[in-house]
Amino acid sequence: MDEHNPYHAPAARIAAAMPDEALPIEPAGRWRRLFNLLIDYVGHSIFSIVLSIPYVLYVYLEGGEAAVTRLEEPDLLRDYAIGLASMLVYCILMEGFFGFTLGKLITGTRVVTEAGVKPGWGQVVGRTFARLIPFEPFSLLFSSHRQLRGWHDSLPKTYVVRKR
Repeated sequence: MDEHNPYHAPAARIAAAMPDEALPIEPAGRWRRLFNLLIDYVGHSIFSIVLSIPYVLYVYLEGGEAAVTRLEEPDLLRDYAIGLASMLVYCILMEGFFGFTLGKLITGTRVVTEAGVKPGWGQVVGRTFARLIPFEPFSLLFSSHRQLRGWHDSLPKTYVVRKR
């Protein structure tokens, strides 16, 4: 009787979440990785400037011109903390939501898991914090050409692969 009811819900099964299409694990070359780094440096700098505008406005509204003058004075700890926080936010948000940063978008590369799909938030956070390991950028220089992975790739079990 229900099978002829036009208002009855369909009985077809729908997959809860279709996984993204897996990309083949073809590591991006050293030059692409270098361009990713350089482009992301510019993207991170712009991101930092945009984020600091509300902070400077807040300081100005709270403390006036004298407070803004104090911001212009060098403060290594403050500047390092702001730079570190903005780098963490930039990398985590971009790779977490999209699987790429500005540099990876321009060079046609993506961050993927060992299965070739977009990484989870835990892996993205792991990648980002692994970048803070001293001498970590040199780990890419000494990795094999076939399996080009830095510590920030190998520790969270991710790859940077060519998408195009």
